[in-house]
Amino acid sequence: METPKEIFLKDYKKPDYYFDTVTLTFSLGEEHTIVSSNITVYPRIEGESSAPPPLVLDGVDLKLISIKIDGKELQKEEDYHLDARNLTISSPPSTAKFTLEIVTEIYPQKNTSLEGLYKSSRSFVTQCEAEGFRKITYYQDRPDIMAKYTCRVEGDKALYPVLLSNGNLVEEGNLEGGKHYAVWEDPHKKPCYLFALVAGQLQSRDDSFVTRSGRKVSLRIWTTAEDLPKTVHAMSSLKAAMKWDEDVFGLEYDLDLFNIVVVADFDGAMENKSLNIFNSEFVLVSPETASDAEYARIQGVIAHEYFHNWTGNRVTCRDWFQLTLKEGLTVFRDQEFSSDMGSRSVNRIEDVSLLRKNQFPEDAGPMAHPVRPHSYIKMDNFYTSTVYRKGTQVVRMYKTLLGSQGFRRGMDLYFKRHDGQAVTCEDFYAAMRDANDADFANFLLWYSQAGTPTVKVTSFYNSEAKTYSLKFSQQVPPTPGQAVKEPMLIPVAVGLLDSNGKDMPLTSVYRDGMLQVVSTDGQPAYTTVLKITKKEEEFVFVEISERPVPSLLRGYSAPVRLMSELTDADLFFLLAHDSDEFNRWEAGQVLSAKLMLSLVGDFQQNKPLSLKADFVHGFKSILTDYTLDKEFIAKAIDLPGVGEIMDMMDTADPDAVHAVRSFIRKHLASELKAEFLKTVENNRSSDPYVFDHSNKSRRTLKNIALSYLASLEDAQITELALSEYKTATNMTDQFAALTALVQNPGKTRDDVLADFYGKWEHDYLVINKWFGLQARADIPGNVENVRKLLKHPAFDLRNPNKVRSLVGGFCASPVNFHAKDGSGYKFLGEIVLQLDKLNPQGASRMVSALSRWRRYDETRQAHAKEQLEMILSTNGLSENVFEIASKSLAA
Repeated sequence: METPKEIFLKDYKKPDYYFDTVTLTFSLGEEHTIVSSNITVYPRIEGESSAPPPLVLDGVDLKLISIKIDGKELQKEEDYHLDARNLTISSPPSTAKFTLEIVTEIYPQKNTSLEGLYKSSRSFVTQCEAEGFRKITYYQDRPDIMAKYTCRVEGDKALYPVLLSNGNLVEEGNLEGGKHYAVWEDPHKKPCYLFALVAGQLQSRDDSFVTRSGRKVSLRIWTTAEDLPKTVHAMSSLKAAMKWDEDVFGLEYDLDLFNIVVVADFDGAMENKSLNIFNSEFVLVSPETASDAEYARIQGVIAHEYFHNWTGNRVTCRDWFQLTLKEGLTVFRDQEFSSDMGSRSVNRIEDVSLLRKNQFPEDAGPMAHPVRPHSYIKMDNFYTSTVYRKGTQVVRMYKTLLGSQGFRRGMDLYFKRHDGQAVTCEDFYAAMRDANDADFANFLLWYSQAGTPTVKVTSFYNSEAKTYSLKFSQQVPPTPGQAVKEPMLIPVAVGLLDSNGKDMPLTSVYRDGMLQVVSTDGQPAYTTVLKITKKEEEFVFVEISERPVPSLLRGYSAPVRLMSELTDADLFFLLAHDSDEFNRWEAGQVLSAKLMLSLVGDFQQNKPLSLKADFVHGFKSILTDYTLDKEFIAKAIDLPGVGEIMDMMDTADPDAVHAVRSFIRKHLASELKAEFLKTVENNRSSDPYVFDHSNKSRRTLKNIALSYLASLEDAQITELALSEYKTATNMTDQFAALTALVQNPGKTRDDVLADFYGKWEHDYLVINKWFGLQARADIPGNVENVRKLLKHPAFDLRNPNKVRSLVGGFCASPVNFHAKDGSGYKFLGEIVLQLDKLNPQGASRMVSALSRWRRYDETRQAHAKEQLEMILSTNGLSENVFEIASKSLAA
């Protein structure tokens, strides 16, 4: 294949032409769809004496019917050039404005890429981010082209009674031949990636929200009639998000109508102006069919897409390199919302856990890139954990440095300056800096340097001077294309604990010999934020009456790897006493990781495995501390994952880490069997399902206790789990019991899986959970079972949810995906090539599981390399898969 073209941030140029208004007409058909566009065009620079530059439009998989300028039809070769990617108008008019009319023919029924306009079941639906609009009509498909849109949709009234697009409905009526039409007008300028259209047989849940200025907004969630009862939680989440955004950021909704459409075949969720489109798994829930985690996820995703109305829509990205400007900021906003709706400390733990699980490995692999990438081949490949989750931490650092009020001032100035504009990360940075007259030396490096910084800390207590010093050093590791890194601004939130476990008052600290006051209004602080800006830096606290135990990086104040000289005794002390719940959890995780790494060494040397009594005691003290939040306890007793431990090893050994983690779980279950049984018993409830923090916490703790017990392979425990499964009144408890029962192969496992499928075979979202559970199983040789499930009548390779559940689930199984015989890698290689023909975006996400193949032993490396070479040698490979596979192989 021809080597795809790489696009670079440094090559960005303003467009030669802008679009003012866009009028679209869609004539939806069963064989094809006709799209007519009428665009008002004006040059960026008016009145040039030289010939005007060509107008280059993007277009893929389109059949051009006609093209006119100011009513005059253009002739091919003479007036324009057409190739597989672009339509180039050689000599546009030199007038101040002109009208461009284009008619194209497209084939939504044949479009399986989930981009552009396509059919999902019986409905037409669009997905235009990042570059899907070019599959609808010829256009300047880039986010800095912002225009006002009017859209007319025509279709068969019986087949497509509901016709939706962006903005407000301004006209509708009947046409000849059983057709009808609807005209939608969006008064706000937007880039084409926010355009949306839906047509189908849908019904809506209707509600309303009155903004603080008195505007009554109609709210509608559209789905199929049978799924309408499952939209209650989504509607309440939407109303809660609208109120929260007003209360916290002063941001109101700006139209009279807000629509959400639920689609089975859709990649994620999309914030199209006033017409959000969601994959069904991000909207549809009921107590019987969805877990607490899914309720929480839906609450967050509904809020995320709504929050984009301001951070993404009203203020958008100048170019796709700035993606974190809208996504990192909006994820930060949805995390804050979720924290206010539940437990802030538990949500912080979950967010950091996901960062470490997904983004840290990405930052250490061949696809490592800054939160604002320098280049890409396919932008679709850069909707990554780095852009989203590390980008979120960059936004959070602004708040850590400025405080809540300072951050709000920065947000207000950002909107005041840039409402209605397409902007850059520097514009957001400038608003935060200028609103607070702040010194952000080195901070912009977070946008341009890849890699996870390592921060090392040493301490010294001077008993005579009553001072306590912390010496920091930082290093950002080399990453592809970036060998040498500069020191960054790293905010480290610090507290000091006395011998009784109480926070010590902090009044002042010396930095480079300069005294800095920590207290506020004469009142001592108990947490202060130290700004690390150099490769090495020392801070000296004064008036410290005894040697403290430091609580470092409180609340995880920066996305770094922290290395300290804290002893096990210090960590147990922090686990028992730290007032910062994140750091209390972190102390337990560090202890567990140290233990697991030590036992992995023993396992590899065939030494017997054993647990120290102090670890079991510390674990028990958390499990039985009834003063703690129950969900926090559940997080605190959950061991680090296999992937997280492998990430700490020079050569990853999935078999050894899995064996050690299983040993620890089984040993703890055996030693603390009575305590786990009591935890299950004390947290049962027959009350009707309620999704709130109290009930969610209770269920979470009960079910992790049951999971530990199930590792014992004890007949009494099996009966307990079966009883929990059969008597469960909600999916959270039923699926947790099912998960506990399928840990061990045998008749009970087979019977309960068959029973679950029999109960839920008509609910495709529940069956996706069933697929995922089996795919993730650590039973040796599970790849053959997964191959069989590919042929199951409920599986469909064209559906992204099913692919994520089965194929993505299998790749998350360290034992089977990384099987030493290469069977897991071979399975993935075959699937990637099949999927690439249907959905290149989905295929590229799957092949990324092979990206860190050099982390493993030589045998596994050889098998993984063989699959990457096989993929790259395939004719007709998509650019999406080529980019990931080629960079992975070259690492």
